[in-house]
Amino acid sequence: MKVLSSSLVSVKTIGMASLVVGCGFALAAEPEQCQKVTFSDPGWTDIGATNGIATTLLKAMGYDTQVYLLSVPVGFEGIKNGEIDAFMGNWMPAQSAFIDKYKDNIDVVRTNLEGVKFTLAVPKYVFDAGVKDFADLAAFSKEFRQRIYGIDAGAPANQKLQDMIDSNDFGLKDWKVVESGEQAMLSQVARTIKRDNFIVFLGWEPHPMNVNYDMKYLSGGDAYFGPNYGGATIRTLTRKGYLSECPNVGKLLGNLEFSLTMENEIIGSNETPEQAAASWIKAHPEVLKTWLQGVTTFNGTPALSVVKQHLSGL
Repeated sequence: MKVLSSSLVSVKTIGMASLVVGCGFALAAEPEQCQKVTFSDPGWTDIGATNGIATTLLKAMGYDTQVYLLSVPVGFEGIKNGEIDAFMGNWMPAQSAFIDKYKDNIDVVRTNLEGVKFTLAVPKYVFDAGVKDFADLAAFSKEFRQRIYGIDAGAPANQKLQDMIDSNDFGLKDWKVVESGEQAMLSQVARTIKRDNFIVFLGWEPHPMNVNYDMKYLSGGDAYFGPNYGGATIRTLTRKGYLSECPNVGKLLGNLEFSLTMENEIIGSNETPEQAAASWIKAHPEVLKTWLQGVTTFNGTPALSVVKQHLSGL
């Protein structure tokens, strides 16, 4: 995974598809400029998992892939400028402001995951001590040191928390949002739990935190994170026009749908995202029939048998 620099690649130009002729019929190959597919990743393990699935399949199909580690705001700018082809981590409604801002620069491919949770969470022993709702936080200000641990700077969820503080909702006007990356936040959670101290942080599912920590989600945050503990969907986006420019990659992205169980299993692995994705697919080969329906390799041959053969060699 690379961090995208300020000198970014230009928008790909649209080319003519070549033809691959065999067995008495012709199959359209993807235009040459579509062979490299770029993805954005905010550094979240769940998006690492879905990117891992997509890149594993694309490489087996003869494509080159690159995943750039970008904050959400920078990632959307990359899509706008044509530097990023696809983003598989559009959490809704948390990223609604970005969708409104960049609506003319993106295409929504599909919802790739449902049943997601995204709201404030605490360790179970804190929950058992009486912190079960957003309204309970202020009574334990001293124990929490008036801090809420958020994710990377610029994330919409952090802004929601800051808006909550600025409005003095739940009596939290003197509290502070601690912005940091996902891993830094979780390291703080782990250290705090080890000492049996109080901490409140942004939690979500799918994520291995739900398995690694005995944690509980807080009720009462519907005005900021939505009902059902911030119940959300995750969508796949592409830059504007990409689906018509690179229809075969677009077909694959349109087929890719995931489940909470699948993602929890992949992100709970000790392997790299691509290794974990490949291992999961090999253990569940039945998903390929749906994911690769109507999809070809870069050269235009049916993808299913090629991908299966490629995975068997890993």
